[in-house]
Amino acid sequence: MSTMNISLPESLKAFVDEQVAERGYGTSSEYVRELIRKEQDRSQLRALMLQAAASPVVAEMGPGYFAELRDRIRKHAAR
Repeated sequence: MSTMNISLPESLKAFVDEQVAERGYGTSSEYVRELIRKEQDRSQLRALMLQAAASPVVAEMGPGYFAELRDRIRKHAAR
């Protein structure tokens, strides 16, 4: 694992320390790693949403579409 040192103003360090204590992280490094992972996930989701928004419309969504989608989800959940 690589090491990275960061400098924070006292107010941000205090906030990180509070988050570590309140959320059960063992160290501030664990907290920062979790923030970075969440940002990676958010960035990937954004890219997927932009890709989907740019894709052509293949079908209109009406009440039947959503009823079918709910049925598919229920069947999948029942597995």
